[in-house]
Amino acid sequence: MKYIGSRLSRQLLCITITIFGIVFISLGIVLPNSLMPFFEKNLYNYLSQPLYFIEEDTKSPALDTEVAFIYHYDNTEVVSENFNKIIPFIDSEELVRHITNGYGNFNYLGKKYYYYKMENGTLSKIAITNDSYITKMRRETLYTIIPIMILTFALVAFILVGWSSVLVRKVSKLKTKIDHIDDDEFDHRVDDMKPEDELHSLALAIEDMRVSLKNQEEYRNQMYQNISHDFKTPLTVIKSYVEAVSDGVEKEDQALQVIAEQADKLEHKVHSLLYLNKLDYIKDYKNVELKPVDVTSLVNASVKNFKFHRKELEFIVSSDKEVFFMGTEDLWETVIDNLLANFMRYAEKVIKITIKPNKIIFYNDGPKIDKDLLEVIFVPFRKGMKGEFGLGLSIIKKSLNFMDYDITIKNHKKGVSFTITKGVRK
Repeated sequence: MKYIGSRLSRQLLCITITIFGIVFISLGIVLPNSLMPFFEKNLYNYLSQPLYFIEEDTKSPALDTEVAFIYHYDNTEVVSENFNKIIPFIDSEELVRHITNGYGNFNYLGKKYYYYKMENGTLSKIAITNDSYITKMRRETLYTIIPIMILTFALVAFILVGWSSVLVRKVSKLKTKIDHIDDDEFDHRVDDMKPEDELHSLALAIEDMRVSLKNQEEYRNQMYQNISHDFKTPLTVIKSYVEAVSDGVEKEDQALQVIAEQADKLEHKVHSLLYLNKLDYIKDYKNVELKPVDVTSLVNASVKNFKFHRKELEFIVSSDKEVFFMGTEDLWETVIDNLLANFMRYAEKVIKITIKPNKIIFYNDGPKIDKDLLEVIFVPFRKGMKGEFGLGLSIIKKSLNFMDYDITIKNHKKGVSFTITKGVRK
């Protein structure tokens, strides 16, 4: 955990230094260069001002320690005493050849010079200086900017260090929480992770995941117990009748009939469990192509097979002609057969099936379903109304969800209805 914290701190430090470097380059180098036109404009104004005060009868213009002057009048040339100091190694006549405009600059012997020229008839006055003024202005700009940059950097660094400490502490807490995700004695509270930012949301998501995993583990253990109980019952009956035949207590013919019935029940449960696993495989790999299926024909065929098991039941099928639903015949047969098999156990006198576009309603006049059971009725191996465990309704739910359909249950004043409607495929 210290390694993670130090790694994050190093990353934040590198980011801070990089930002400071970018700001330093931008303000310390790019900004002064971008201000060059402004500096030069001020310099030309600086050069022009003394020229207004040089009079025609002045033999030696007023001196400026940083500016040299050249004065032409009637073939008479006068230069200031500091001319050779400001512009060494060049005479005034050669200098004048570089001056072609009213103001500007030129390079001579690797140095840059700025000038301003004022003419009035035969009178010509020139002020000239080197780049020391520009250098001075650039330096003063940097002296102003750098302290502000350093102060800003220190303030930003202080904020980032404080923020990074909070961030690292939250991340450390999240890692500790994940490391103890299966430890019920660990304090999993997330209320102390304030403020409510993305990390707080992540902590809540981790807590939701922990609770979900715990519930899944409890459900898995309960399901294993239910499966064991559901499979154990027919096996116990089979074993008892085998022992009874061996001891001569039970007749062989009667025992074989019971054993066959229990074997059929066990086989049905195994097939249901395998089919449920198959649905999970189909859901994961999406390797089944859904096509329009004539559900009306499938319902009529299934009713024809079931109505002989309980001849006292009345089956009523109401349908538009050739109503098609997307899916596969195998999945729709499974849904219809499992629903009718469930209805056969609970219906008293009538089973009614109404088929409409994108909707199928299955109704039976049996007992209502308890509200507590409605919430978990599609969960595999949950105990049903008669204390039985089964997979039929779970298979129905998964099959319909795969085909982009949903199923809802409603208790009526007399009986129960299961309604299949178009859903949202996930």
